[in-house]
Amino acid sequence: MKTTIYIVLSFVFSLLLIQLLMAQPPGLPQTPSQAPIDGGLALLAAAGGGYALKKLRDRKKMDDNIDM
Repeated sequence: MKTTIYIVLSFVFSLLLIQLLMAQPPGLPQTPSQAPIDGGLALLAAAGGGYALKKLRDRKKMDDNIDM
């Protein structure tokens, strides 16, 4: 019986929240500010490539030292 009451109360509460969310007026029409990601994205990609290259070289050195 308790679970039925909880389910009904949850359903009613969610319906009330939906009405509150739909009742809000739309926001002001503004153009979004554009973030320049071109330079930063290229820098991030270059840094990631350099880091990957370093890791590969370190792994090769470690493998060469183990083989000797």
